[in-house]
Amino acid sequence: MILALFRELQSRFLAISPNVQGMIWIALSGLVFSSFMAIVRYVGATLDPVQTGFLRYAFALVFMAPFFLKLRPSDVRNARLPMHALRGFLHGGGVLLWFYAMSRMPLAEVTAMGFTAPVYTTLLAALFLGEAIRIRRMIAIVTGLLGALIIIRPGFAVVDPGAIAMLIAAPVFACADIVAKKLTLTESGPAVVAYLSVFVTLFTLIPAIYVWRSPTFEELVLVAITAGLATLGHLLMTQGFKVAEMSAIQPIKFVQLIWSAIIGFAIFGEVPEIFTWIGAAIIVGSVSYIAHREAVARRGRKAKTNA
Repeated sequence: MILALFRELQSRFLAISPNVQGMIWIALSGLVFSSFMAIVRYVGATLDPVQTGFLRYAFALVFMAPFFLKLRPSDVRNARLPMHALRGFLHGGGVLLWFYAMSRMPLAEVTAMGFTAPVYTTLLAALFLGEAIRIRRMIAIVTGLLGALIIIRPGFAVVDPGAIAMLIAAPVFACADIVAKKLTLTESGPAVVAYLSVFVTLFTLIPAIYVWRSPTFEELVLVAITAGLATLGHLLMTQGFKVAEMSAIQPIKFVQLIWSAIIGFAIFGEVPEIFTWIGAAIIVGSVSYIAHREAVARRGRKAKTNA
């Protein structure tokens, strides 16, 4: 009976439009990522963020086992290890900054400022990948950065070091994404994912040694759960990217801010300020516009190819 019910729900889900399916996957991934962030925030109250970041990726190696099994001999033989190492260094640095910010800032603020990463990625893609960036996209980039400034309000409020860490983490993650884009041109997806896990673990181990203390059993269990949630969240998000248009699902990422606000209030008693919502809305609007322009440009290129 349960199997029949599952099949019925699956058939109804597949009957809706791909864009709506993608929105649902992205909304679910936002809930998973917000839960992941809440556990990181909780563990960060007792365990150093640097050690937490290392343990999260060390446990993630277990969940990455399917990607390692998909590696082909050519993935090992032809791997551009310096590029993988560079990406691991950048992503690892971003992870440590992000974990530090999580230990100091409300969940909703970290989530909102994390939305700026696609803005930086668009700018860096123009600088290093030769992608066209027109005046409207440039305005969208500047608008997105303005949204981040509204959240932290430098000069009007005391800027928390965690906010500075997030301001640095977003472009660092964007740089890592650009390196990943370069790698995907010559290497398989499983190889790119697998090598990232290895190198991030190695690079975060070095600073973790300096702050290391024996974690409690509860801390180990919670960090292991975060690794599983992060993996699940990425799988859900990837499925959303796969079935829907990017321009359609970008605004749904704003739902993650709502999840973070609800979880932050329920667990930590955090109440997001109005500036967080205003800044987040500006950032999401800017990212959504960039995604829309990319979709329009992609359709234009496709039409020219088919002409």
